[in-house]
Amino acid sequence: MSDASVSGEPARWTQATVHPDMWADPDDDPRDLGGASPEGELATLLDFLTGYRMTLRMKCEGLDPEQLARRSVPPSTMSLLGLIRHLAEVERDWRNWMTDDEPLPKLYGRRDADFDGAVADRAVVDAAYADLEREQAGTDAALAAYPDLGLRLKEGGIPVRELMVHRIDEYARHCGHADLLRECVDGRVGQ
Repeated sequence: MSDASVSGEPARWTQATVHPDMWADPDDDPRDLGGASPEGELATLLDFLTGYRMTLRMKCEGLDPEQLARRSVPPSTMSLLGLIRHLAEVERDWRNWMTDDEPLPKLYGRRDADFDGAVADRAVVDAAYADLEREQAGTDAALAAYPDLGLRLKEGGIPVRELMVHRIDEYARHCGHADLLRECVDGRVGQ
C-alpha cells in the first residue's frame, strides 16, 4: 500500500481518487444511500447512528489483529480493537439505563478491561465484533419498544431522545479517535 516515511511513520494514503482527503470515493461510500434524507426525528437519529456505526467498521477494515490491537497514539491505551470492545460494553450499559431490573454485568470485567484486553489475537477480534453486533442489536431492540422520544425511562430517568443522541455522540467521538488511530497504524486517511 504505502512505504514508511523517513521518520518511520506510515505514509499517508487513501483509496479515494475524487477527493484526496476522503476515505472512499462518493460513489463507493456505503454510508451514502442516495435519495432524500430520512423523514422524522427518529428516522434521522437512526440514520446518523447507522452512519457512525458503519464509519467505525470502515476504519477497522483490512487490518490484521496486530494492527487492530496496536496502541498507535501513545501514551493513550486506545486501539481500534479497544474501541470496538468499548462500544460493545457501552451498548450493554445503555440497556442498564433503561430498566430497574438487575443490571447486566460488564462484558469484559473490571474497569478499562475493554481496552486492556484488546490483544492481537484473531479469537479476541472475532469475539469483539460478535459482542458489538449482539449488544447493538440488544439495545436497538430495547429502544424500539419506546417510539415516544420524550418518554422517560425508569422513574424520572433519561428520555429516549437523550439516550439516542448520547449514543450518536459516543460513536461520533470514537470515530474521530478511529481516524487518528488508523492513520497512525497504516497511514490511511479520510473522513
